[in-house]
Amino acid sequence: MKRLVAILILFFPLMTMTKVIDNLDNERVKWLPFSDKVMGGISEINFSERKEEEISFYHMEGNVSTENNGGFIQFRAGVVIDDIPYEGLKIMTRGNGEEYFIHIRTPKTRLPWNYYAASFNTTSDWQYIEIPFASFKKSGLILPRKFKASDIKSIGIVAFGKDFYADIDLASIELY
Repeated sequence: MKRLVAILILFFPLMTMTKVIDNLDNERVKWLPFSDKVMGGISEINFSERKEEEISFYHMEGNVSTENNGGFIQFRAGVVIDDIPYEGLKIMTRGNGEEYFIHIRTPKTRLPWNYYAASFNTTSDWQYIEIPFASFKKSGLILPRKFKASDIKSIGIVAFGKDFYADIDLASIELY
């Protein structure tokens, strides 16, 4: 019994470990906005930092158009993640009620159309959303089915796949 208690004490911090990636305060990464114009599309993107009351956040909006084989806008950041067994991402977000995606890239996602994706829905109110890594789906046949958190090289917040007006805010993103 004493041995079990000692093991639990040693590993409990790992089980509850979180890491803030960006909260626009003491932890920040450099987000780069871009659209399908890099491949001939016509989607429009506006990306900015904003503050309302006491909440600072990133704001992305624009028309997503599938014309000219396009259909996306996004903002993406490179990240370096410790070799800790994180289980997923937790974001604080709000939006216009549309479905959005998180795209994760690893060293195995060498082609521009390779990524791991998970969707989430927004509401007009701020909400925390937890997205387990197990729920991410690979975009290509050549990718391994799973990835480790420490393999993540970039994270993108993405509006894509249909014609619509995107309007999304992100106040924080962390690993849990």
